[in-house]
Amino acid sequence: QVQLVESGGGLVQPGGSLKLSCAASGFIFSNYVMTWYRQAPGKERELVAAITTAGGRINYIESLKGRFTVSRDNAKNTVYLQMNSLKPEDTAVYYCNAYHPSMPHNKYWGQGTQVTVSS
Repeated sequence: QVQLVESGGGLVQPGGSLKLSCAASGFIFSNYVMTWYRQAPGKERELVAAITTAGGRINYIESLKGRFTVSRDNAKNTVYLQMNSLKPEDTAVYYCNAYHPSMPHNKYWGQGTQVTVSS
């Protein structure tokens, strides 16, 4: 069955970096758009970044441009989110998500990984 397993979260000081990974299985990874969402305490889940099947990157939050980079390794069935210059407001649970371009409303979700930015 489809599985998305995030890892790489943790506690980091402001200004630090983390690299999140999301390992996928159960579907043809290279055919799926991969996205990262996050949900901060008391807030709605928001779309952070996406990477298309062709490797095109889209950042959806203006304040994250230049700090967060999404990438994928189709040979490893893994999508990454490199997060630099982290700020306390980046604290959230980060989720990866997969969908086939022909069925954008049929999304698969991982369980999430906690990122806490604090001194």
